Amino acid sequence: MKYKRLIINTLTILSFLKAVSQEVIDSTQINNLEEVILTATRTERQLSSLPMPVTLISKKEILQSGTIRLNEILSEQTGIITVADESGFEGIQIQGIASDYILILIDGVPLVGRSAGNFDLSRLTVGNIKQIEVVKGPSSSLYGSEALGGVINIITEKPKSEELQGNASYRLGSFVQQDINLDIKQRFKKLRYGFFANRFSSEGYDLNPEAEGQTVNPFENYTVNGRVYYDFNDKLSLFTSTRFYDQVQDAGFTFNDVLFEGDSKEREWNAHARLDQKWNEKFTTAYEFYYTNYVANERLANPMTEEVLSDSDFDQKLLRPEIRGNYAFTNAGTLTAGLGFQYDALDRTFFDELVSFNSQYVYAQYDINPIERLNVIAGARFDNHSEYSNQFSPKLAMRYKLSDAFAIKGSVGYGFKAPDFRQLYFDFTNSAVGYTVLGYNVALDKLQELQEQGQILNVLVSEDDLNNPLEAESSVGYNLGLTFKEGKWNSELNFFRNDIKNLIDTRIIARKTNGQNIFSYVNFDEIYTTGFEINTGYKITDAINVSAGYQLLYAYDKNKQQDVEDGQVFARDPGTNQTVAVTQSDYFGLVNRSRHNANFKVFYDIAGVDAKGNRSTIANINLRLLYRSKYAQFDTNGNGLIDSYDTSFIDGFVTANVAASKTFYTDFTLQVGANNLLDYTDNNIPTLPGIQGYIKLNYQF
Repeated sequence: MKYKRLIINTLTILSFLKAVSQEVIDSTQINNLEEVILTATRTERQLSSLPMPVTLISKKEILQSGTIRLNEILSEQTGIITVADESGFEGIQIQGIASDYILILIDGVPLVGRSAGNFDLSRLTVGNIKQIEVVKGPSSSLYGSEALGGVINIITEKPKSEELQGNASYRLGSFVQQDINLDIKQRFKKLRYGFFANRFSSEGYDLNPEAEGQTVNPFENYTVNGRVYYDFNDKLSLFTSTRFYDQVQDAGFTFNDVLFEGDSKEREWNAHARLDQKWNEKFTTAYEFYYTNYVANERLANPMTEEVLSDSDFDQKLLRPEIRGNYAFTNAGTLTAGLGFQYDALDRTFFDELVSFNSQYVYAQYDINPIERLNVIAGARFDNHSEYSNQFSPKLAMRYKLSDAFAIKGSVGYGFKAPDFRQLYFDFTNSAVGYTVLGYNVALDKLQELQEQGQILNVLVSEDDLNNPLEAESSVGYNLGLTFKEGKWNSELNFFRNDIKNLIDTRIIARKTNGQNIFSYVNFDEIYTTGFEINTGYKITDAINVSAGYQLLYAYDKNKQQDVEDGQVFARDPGTNQTVAVTQSDYFGLVNRSRHNANFKVFYDIAGVDAKGNRSTIANINLRLLYRSKYAQFDTNGNGLIDSYDTSFIDGFVTANVAASKTFYTDFTLQVGANNLLDYTDNNIPTLPGIQGYIKLNYQF
């Protein structure tokens, strides 16, 4: 019945658009300029010429899809999966690599604020985005720590016209979700400016009425972004940007059948300045300064007794100056090099004091075409960090053009992620249960304090085990692909493999006299992710575009895989209630990883003549189908891995998103749409509360 409903609703919207649209005429095929990518090489490169896997999401796709937050549009891309952590924040996986290892940038500079590992992508509105660039695979050769699994760069628009341009929009959706945008931009000869403001709010929703509180509580947030560009002359230009984000959300949590209430607040501020200098046709430099501050506070208390369950603060600052340059050799490629300094500080509840890191880094990359059909990019970066051993991160990528239609490309690179503040300095004791979690750098001193207080029953590790520095997590990633582009067809096939070692996880280091454990962190896991992705698109007519994507993923812990092979892992068969040895076919892999994910998209543009007599697209309808196969959320039988006997599996499911837009009087666009049109729900997936309809009115000026 759900699939019948999808077909009926789609046909109804399509019929509506045909009825209200003006005469449909054939439009002449236009060969648009190749999309330009900045993130993959830190220089402008055509997307189709890059030797590494990159996904580009254009402003047109964002607008037509009706998405309003970054997590929504990213979740519709092949090989990108959104996953919530224990805080409820949605991060993403790329090629099976967790959100902790994906670097998030805006206009090339990093964002901070990972209280539990994930970066909350819903913090970012897409209202003033020019394009989103996703580089898959290790990218530490250019970006350092946290780029172990890839990079996402959000690029804002640069004003071009001397006429005042912009748009204002209002969207109303299910659960009284409201999104309001104002975006203006203009150029005055040497001066350009852009101003953007967004308000986003919701009354929240409840997927489990039997439990106290709501699944998602009411919230409202504001984003304000101002940008100024000044061209001193044709060789010297300045870019400045400041961004402010503020959110307040009601909070509620049931503990021992008591509802604790309160609120959570988030505030973020970024300041970014860059001076670009063109010395001559071959040599350019950029001088960049960046500062960001993210603050989060949460308080939960019993409204009847005023008993406080949680009162936490998180205050992170990052400061980064950087200098980089590009030199184009005559018929001999381009050299990109840079150096910088980074200061990162965090003041957080459960830390004894404010803690900080500092690092110095230098990187270089050489991009050359040694022969006509071959492009080679070789690069490396060196990081000198105050809290862990130095890191050297090389990368090599090549692309060979087999013919006008076919090209083969491959890359191999090293990525790393430094131990974070939580893993080094955390000092937390659960007051209700009694267990303790200690950061690696404070564990030895805290153990001695607890021993002096008589709280330690026995210590399970030696002093030497806690004296050696915690190592940075690292990976080597391989990508090998084939691209095809001819006429109305374009396709890309990419095989990938990522071997990750020194993963940081918790271990028991001591037992307390109350019967509870003391945990700390240690390097021990080695995992790998491997598989392939395929994307293909076909332009059926000038008006109809169809695309599809599929990813096959295998993600395993090497040590667990060996234990299974050696017959050392057991589980209880729920059917027979007998203990059985877990076999290789029973071992499913890592948590939150689906073996298969796929998408299918249809975009239909209805062309006509607007009020000014110009040919243009006056209406659009699109349908996007997204499939994710089954995955497990956690180990339920206590054997330390995910196997076929666990009970936390979520079955595979399909979500369908549809949007339709119609332009009136040249400047007004009405959009109606619905996400999760098949009404799929699962109490274990709080981000899918059933069908979410919306209507949006946009005024373009």
